[in-house]
Amino acid sequence: MSSTDNQDQLEVIEQLLNKRWPENIIEPTLDRIAALTDALGSPHLSYPTIHIAGTNGKTTTARMIDQLLASLGYRVGRYTSPHLQSFTERISIKGAPISPDLMIATYNDIALYLDLIDSGQLNPISYFEALTAMAFVAFAEYPVDIAVIEAGLGGQWDATNVVSSQVSVMTPIGFDHMEYLGNTLTEIAQTKAGIFKPESNVVLAAQSSEVAKVLMAQVAKVSAIPFREGIEFAVKKRELAVGGQLISLQALYGDVDDIYLPLYGDHQAGNAALALASVEAFAGVKLDDELVKDAFSKVTSPGRCEIVYRDPTVIIDAAHNPHGAKAIARTINSEFDFEMVVGVVAVLAEKDAAGVLAELATCVDYLIVSQSQSARAMKSTQLAKIAADYFKPEQIEVIGDLTGAITYALEKVTLTNQVSEAVSAVLITGSVVTAGAAREIIKRLGVKK
Repeated sequence: MSSTDNQDQLEVIEQLLNKRWPENIIEPTLDRIAALTDALGSPHLSYPTIHIAGTNGKTTTARMIDQLLASLGYRVGRYTSPHLQSFTERISIKGAPISPDLMIATYNDIALYLDLIDSGQLNPISYFEALTAMAFVAFAEYPVDIAVIEAGLGGQWDATNVVSSQVSVMTPIGFDHMEYLGNTLTEIAQTKAGIFKPESNVVLAAQSSEVAKVLMAQVAKVSAIPFREGIEFAVKKRELAVGGQLISLQALYGDVDDIYLPLYGDHQAGNAALALASVEAFAGVKLDDELVKDAFSKVTSPGRCEIVYRDPTVIIDAAHNPHGAKAIARTINSEFDFEMVVGVVAVLAEKDAAGVLAELATCVDYLIVSQSQSARAMKSTQLAKIAADYFKPEQIEVIGDLTGAITYALEKVTLTNQVSEAVSAVLITGSVVTAGAAREIIKRLGVKK
């Protein structure tokens, strides 16, 4: 089959999936995904699983865990969401997106089962449930030795929670998706803690005291074994380095010093500590220091403080909630020395735009308010009204077309750099959709890293 034929079939599959219940809407039930996986022969139970939930850092932590496991010789399947540019990115096998041939074959394998379950349920299988089932099947068919599975939204009622995980991982918890998860951190934490399995290992990132209390109560309830950042594992030291940072970690079975991590931000150091603890909890032994160093040196995290161009510096970040915006703002302020930062921001309508902008105001000097092509996008005019509470009028420009906004930002920063010895930069952020679109726009404009 030609690549053109493959692409045509992938587009048809994506169109069929997009007609299903959208993934940003959840129903508190696992009935549909349980019925579907049962009909498929429970493929998700044919390999061990590391299951990841939390508010921010899930995808990066999953990629780090994947890299560490691969360095140990495991064939790893990784399922993450949402995607930046192609839905095939969500299902990764041996460190690369699923091949078009396997993606097509997997969908064809489950298509009849989707129709079967649809006919017996009040609501049809959702987009996310279908893709989750496809990942389970693809990993079983390949086959993989272990799967790293990221929860999509929440935990207890997330479609991924049919797995029987040997290790459950909780990244930092903050406010997001409150319409489904609850209006307090306690409520959100309770929902996310629903992924903890009886007598499993639970690896916890540092949390606020109220969140930690909820998580540990659930750990005790299911008789799990906890490993806590700041107690059983930790970031011992970090310092800036060219292209990233140099970190030393306290792992579960000993320290590992002088690890080069090609990612920026103290939150990424925390993600690294979490990932290493998770793999050691799974393996039950200390990992070789050189293996750990080699694995972390190869880690990438597209769309997470990703520098896609250096003259002028263009940074793309998928921050879509205040917690994520605070992390990128802190990273910009502490690890770069820019004279001016021009922000291009486009958010989704259901998100806490005010909270995001409040954090970005600490690092962005000039704001270009824009809008993605997503049907869920907040109108640029509405976002501009919110921005007026955090930026002065002379700091705000409204350019609804995202390509036009990025082009204008590049021109403004380029001109500034031409008349100043200091360096200014462009930051494009606000949602995963924005980050993915920005990567495509930068490529189309001929801008290279």
